[in-house]
Amino acid sequence: MRQLSDDAARARGFAVTLAALLLMSLMSMPAAAAEQLTPYTATYNGIWRGMTVAVATLKLEQTGGTWTFSSRSEPRGIGKLASGVFPPLQVSVVRVTDQGVLPQSFKSSGGDAAKSIELKYDWESHKVTGTYEGTKVDLPLTSQVQDDGSVQLDLMVELLAGRTPATVQLMDKNSVREYQFTRDAEATINTPMGDVHTVIFKSQKKYSPRVTSFWCAPDRGYIPMKVQQKKGDDVQWTMEIQSLTRQ
Repeated sequence: MRQLSDDAARARGFAVTLAALLLMSLMSMPAAAAEQLTPYTATYNGIWRGMTVAVATLKLEQTGGTWTFSSRSEPRGIGKLASGVFPPLQVSVVRVTDQGVLPQSFKSSGGDAAKSIELKYDWESHKVTGTYEGTKVDLPLTSQVQDDGSVQLDLMVELLAGRTPATVQLMDKNSVREYQFTRDAEATINTPMGDVHTVIFKSQKKYSPRVTSFWCAPDRGYIPMKVQQKKGDDVQWTMEIQSLTRQ
């Protein structure tokens, strides 16, 4: 059980990592790019040491001028012993403008209370405030700052606009952390929907030994078909798509 606890401390959870580690560039995109986003629902298996330990449902919805990206995660098997790793619910609300993807709010709740996050973005005063895993947040706000939910949409908008991602700054308690993001290769992978052509991207937190790879499908709006994190040659976890419905 200690090994499971150690892995739980390193990973931030299946639903978190899928959104948080899909890193993108901070270049501005035209407002018209928002029209290329497509609402969708996708489910993924979270695999740890060869076992499925979580199933997550990710949903993108549009309401008026905002987009809502939500993730609901349900642990399976021994994943139930590490509820803090798999936040049951995360919700990110954003606006897509000519300034870029601008987060409006972010919540992560339902699991370990000590891991709860609630952020509010005030674009008039250019501040982000709230609480992040027990730490009070009060930071200057720029268009380069994203959270674990808004980063997913920023990635998709950038790729749909034909731009190559580079780096991103993500909220990390009362500070931000920087990730580098590079295009690696192309591959056709087998999924429950059949063989799918993907472009592989890699992300790495500055000074971190962990590298996360994403198999994104261009003909499906760059929605990831597979995500895998490795530390050296050791696979930390893998996420594999099970179903996808696009509107």
